[in-house]
Amino acid sequence: MGKFDNKVVIVTGGGQGIGRAISRAFAQEGASVAIADIDDEAGLENKEYIISNGGRCIFVHTDVAIEEDVKNMVDEAVKVFGRVDVLINNAGIGTGGTIYTRDMKDWDRVIAVNLRGTYMCSKYAALKMRDLGGGVIINIASTRAFMSEPHTEPYSASKGGIIALTHSLAISLGPDHIRVNSISPGWIEVSEWKKSSQATKPVLTEADHKQHPVGRVGKPEDIANACLFLASEEAGFITGANLTIDGGMTVKMIYV
Repeated sequence: MGKFDNKVVIVTGGGQGIGRAISRAFAQEGASVAIADIDDEAGLENKEYIISNGGRCIFVHTDVAIEEDVKNMVDEAVKVFGRVDVLINNAGIGTGGTIYTRDMKDWDRVIAVNLRGTYMCSKYAALKMRDLGGGVIINIASTRAFMSEPHTEPYSASKGGIIALTHSLAISLGPDHIRVNSISPGWIEVSEWKKSSQATKPVLTEADHKQHPVGRVGKPEDIANACLFLASEEAGFITGANLTIDGGMTVKMIYV
């Protein structure tokens, strides 16, 4: 018996990286999983992995910035599995350039995917959850919401927006018994969690690990385990919260 037997979980950006780990973790705990991803190769590959390991899974091609895609994603999950209990808003992108060189269409695309997409997925999943008497939404934000490297303005702004959106949704959806929380990952090494055609062994130095107070760089499983907890009954009194998972980096003082 798994913790999520008879539950249905949608994971956006579930084809690779952190989303791949999250979707597999829920499948291992008995959930039926709908992987939503814009990358068909990655999504189908992860779907086949889950099914070959005894899980229940579908893949739905989805661009979370397109409203019709989002509606279809939720409808397909309900059509195949009959319900939606948990939504993991994991899909996200970044962009290159600087404030001096970056085209505004790149800003618009990052905000559309990361922030608008999170809102739309929450909207359409919540409609189904309300009819079932409740559910859980978990938004994947980032420590970039609180601290930055140079030239990350669109990504940082979108992730800060996700944290604000999280507590707003928690208040709006609370009366419908829908809990909403966010997770802010720090450095999570995903090289081995990409689709097979792009997966590589991570190249990490001792210094990379030692800069983290816990003594190591993060793994996708660290985020997946937190999602399992926040979606569970054990977290039933938690909503509107942000959980930072970064090995202690954002509370570490650094003097140069």
